[in-house]
Amino acid sequence: MLTINLDETEAKKIYLEEIKKHLERMETETLFWDTTDLIKQTRLSWGTIQKEFLYDPRFPKAKLGRKWLFPAKKAKEFLLIWIEEKRY
Repeated sequence: MLTINLDETEAKKIYLEEIKKHLERMETETLFWDTTDLIKQTRLSWGTIQKEFLYDPRFPKAKLGRKWLFPAKKAKEFLLIWIEEKRY
C-alpha cells in the first residue's frame, strides 16, 4: 500500500508558477499579431482601433497585401503608453 501526503498550499504554489512560466513562454513565442489578435488583445473594435491609433506614426505596423501585421512586443509597449496618454 502506498500513502501520499500532499501539502495543498505548496502544490498550488508550484501549479501557479508553472502556469506563469507557460504564459510567459507563449507571449515570447508570438512574434506578430494580426488584426484579429489586436482586436482580442485590446478589446476594441476594428473601427475604434482605426480611429484611435492605427495611423499614429508611433504605432508599429506593416501591411502585407491586404493583411496588417503588428510586432507583438512593440505593439504592446505602444498600447501601454497610448492608454496612459488617454487617461489625461
